[in-house]
Amino acid sequence: MKAQTALSFFLILITSLSGSQGIFPLAFFTYVPMNEQIVIGRLDEDIILPSSFERGSEVVIHWKYQDSYKVHSYYKGSDHLESQDPRYANRTSLFYNEIQNGNASLFFRRVSLLDEGIYTCYVGTAIQVITNKVVLKVGVFLTPVMKYEKRNTNSFLICSVLSVYPRPIITWKMDNTPISENNMEETGSLDSFSINSPLNITGSNSSYECTIENSLLKQTWTGRWTMKDGLHKMQSEHVSLSCQPVNDYFSPNQDFKVTWSRMKSGTFSILAYYLSSSQNTIINESRFSWNKELINQSDFSMNLMDLNLSDSGEYLCNISSDEYTLLTIHTVHVEPSQETASHNKGLWILVPSVILAAFLLIWTVKRCR
Repeated sequence: MKAQTALSFFLILITSLSGSQGIFPLAFFTYVPMNEQIVIGRLDEDIILPSSFERGSEVVIHWKYQDSYKVHSYYKGSDHLESQDPRYANRTSLFYNEIQNGNASLFFRRVSLLDEGIYTCYVGTAIQVITNKVVLKVGVFLTPVMKYEKRNTNSFLICSVLSVYPRPIITWKMDNTPISENNMEETGSLDSFSINSPLNITGSNSSYECTIENSLLKQTWTGRWTMKDGLHKMQSEHVSLSCQPVNDYFSPNQDFKVTWSRMKSGTFSILAYYLSSSQNTIINESRFSWNKELINQSDFSMNLMDLNLSDSGEYLCNISSDEYTLLTIHTVHVEPSQETASHNKGLWILVPSVILAAFLLIWTVKRCR
C-alpha cells in the first residue's frame, strides 16, 4: 500500500510538472523499499538528514515531516517552497551540486526539540521512485556544574545542569562507593529540563563524586570534591595551597578554566583565575602568586603571602571543562604571631593597670577635698 501511494504521488507530481512528456510507462519504474536511519542532533546546531538515490533524469525531491508537513520540495532544477511549513522557513536546503550524483540529503539548520520526529524523503526520477525515512532525535546537554555551599553550619555540594534532554541519569559516590539516597530538584519546560541535585557533606575527610549522563548524546560529565587537611599558620607567614587535576579526568588538549576563591561570609570571592585557551592569568589579590613553570606542568598550586588574621577560612580551587569539574578545598587557620601575642598580652596587663591607677587617683583627690 505504501509503495502504491508513493508511486501514485510521483506519477501525479511528474505529470503535473512536465505535462504528457513527463509520464513514464509504469513498466519503466522501479520502486525501492523505504530505508530507515536514525540521526541524533544537538539543540540549536545544524544537522544533515541523509537520503540517496540512483542517478537519473527529471529529479523530483520532496521532504515531509510526519507525512503531513511539507519541509522542502525540489523539481525542474530548483526549489519550490511555496507550500513549505512556516516552521522550516530559511532552515532547509539541499546539496544542489550533488543532486545529479544521487544525493537528496537535507541540510537542516538550528534544530529544536520540536523538530524531533520522522522525516520522509520521496525521490522520483524518470526510471525510479524511492522513499527514505529518517528518525530525528534531538538532545540537550549544556555544561553542568558542581557548586560548594555553606548553609549555617552545614556544607552542601550541588550538581546542576541548566538545560538537559532527555532526562539525565545522576549518580553520587562517596569515596568511590555509590550513595543510594540523593535528592533531585527538577523543573521542566517545553524545550528541556533544569536539574539540581544537592548532597549534604557528612564526611569532611571523604571525597565526593557526581556523575551526570545523557544517554542519547552518549555524553557524561563528572564533578569531584576533595577536602585537604587543615593548615595552621602564623600571622605574616605565607601559605602554599596545592591544586592538581586528576589524571582520570584531565586532558591537556581540552580547554579548561582554573579559579581560586576564598570564602567570606558564606560566599566566595575570586582571588585569581586562569584560562587554558588563551593562557591568560588574572590575579585580583596582590598577595596571591602563581608559578608559571608549574602551570605549564598542569600544577595550579598557589601561594598567599603576608598572612593576616582575616585570611583564616576556606580556599577553593575549581578546575572546570565541558567534561568535568574538580573542586579542592583547603582550610587555613591564621594565628597571631608570638610578637603580636606578647604585645596583646602586655596590653591586657597594661590597660587594667591604667584603669586602676586612674580610679585610685580620682578617689584620692575626692578624699582630700
